[in-house]
Amino acid sequence: MAEAMIRACIANATLSADQISVTDINEARLQLLNTKYSVKTDRSQEQDLSAADLIVVAVRPQDDLAALGQIVGQFASPAAAVVSIVAGVTIVKLGEYFGAERPIIRVIPNTLTDTGYGYSGVALNACAARDQVEKFLLGFGKVQYLEESYIDIFTGFGVAGPNYIYYFIESFADAGVLAGLPREQAWKVALENVMGAVVMLQQTGLHPRQLLDINNSPGGVGIHGLYELNNSDFAAGLQRSVLAAVKRTTELGVKE
Repeated sequence: MAEAMIRACIANATLSADQISVTDINEARLQLLNTKYSVKTDRSQEQDLSAADLIVVAVRPQDDLAALGQIVGQFASPAAAVVSIVAGVTIVKLGEYFGAERPIIRVIPNTLTDTGYGYSGVALNACAARDQVEKFLLGFGKVQYLEESYIDIFTGFGVAGPNYIYYFIESFADAGVLAGLPREQAWKVALENVMGAVVMLQQTGLHPRQLLDINNSPGGVGIHGLYELNNSDFAAGLQRSVLAAVKRTTELGVKE
C-alpha cells in the first residue's frame, strides 16, 4: 500500500521524489523503491525523521510499534504528524507509542490509488488538523473525515468496495457469455454499462429506483430480468458480504 501511495503522489505531482524518504528493514525493497521512483533511501533514520513534516507508518500491526515510537520520539520534531495506515491500531494506541500530544492521523487508504477515484477514510486526534495532511492524502484519491468509531465500517464497506464491484462486473460479463455473446464483446458491454450507469446517476441526481422505473416498460425485457434478480437474494447477499467484511475488520483490531 505504501508503494501505491508513493506512486500516485509522484504521478499526480503532489510530492516530488526528492521530498520522500523511505526506510525499511528489507534492503532489497529499498533498492526497488529507489530504482523505480528515485525516492531517497540512503539516509539515516535520524536525518529522515528530523526533516519530516509527515511520518507515514506503513508496517504490520504485529511489528514492534513501541520501538518505532521510541525512534520517532528521539529524532522527529514534536510538530511532525504521524500518519498511520497500520490496520486495527487505534488512535489511542498510536498515542501510547508515538505520544498522545503529537498530531496523529489514522488513515484507511483506498485501493484505487492509481485512478484518482476512491475515498480514504481519515480520523484525527485532537492535536491534528486537516490542513497538515489533506494535500498529501488527495495525492492518491479523495478523502472522507470520520469519527474513529466509523473506521471499521468504512473499511469493510468503502475500502473493500471495489471487490464487490469487480465481482459484479465479472459475473455480469459471464452472463453475457452464457447468453451467447463472445467474451470480448460481453466484457466491453459490461464495463460500458457500469461506467455509463454511474455517470447517469451523477448527472441526473436521480435515485437508482427512479432510473429503474424509467428504464422498464410494463411487461418488458428489463422488468423480467429484474424479477429474476429479485428472486436471487442478490441485494441481501451483497449486504451480508459487507457485514462480514466489517466484522472481520473489527476482529483484526481486537487481535491487535
